[in-house]
Amino acid sequence: MKKQILTPEYRVFYKLKNKKSKIEGTGAYALREIPARKKIGDLGGVIITEREAIKRRRNVKQIAMVDLEDNLVLDASVNPNELRYINHCCEPNSYIRVAKSRVEFYSLRKIKVGEELSADYGETHHHGSLPCRCGAKKCRGFI
Repeated sequence: MKKQILTPEYRVFYKLKNKKSKIEGTGAYALREIPARKKIGDLGGVIITEREAIKRRRNVKQIAMVDLEDNLVLDASVNPNELRYINHCCEPNSYIRVAKSRVEFYSLRKIKVGEELSADYGETHHHGSLPCRCGAKKCRGFI
């Protein structure tokens, strides 16, 4: 039997809307101002083993997974919320904090109404092979 655990209760503290992104695919946009240094919410999903995550990654074009500790992964394609659509940016307006089984998003600065939320994904399983489309002045060119 595959190990799969629903995440603890997660919440999004600010109204967001998912729509076409200027960066890639679908994005998450603020429907109200988000002050600087505030928790935006917790990413929804299921917790699976790293082994199961590797299997799932082979079968999908876009991946919505975050590595946790103890060889576990949060798969945000199952039981997701609006935060799943926060795209990578080399000059982001939010950041990701992984805390045990939670993946939390916090604002780095004030985020305006209608602004797309973004976060620097840091190291990913792409190992620098995926072109970055963020358009930031200091874009690294890859994820």
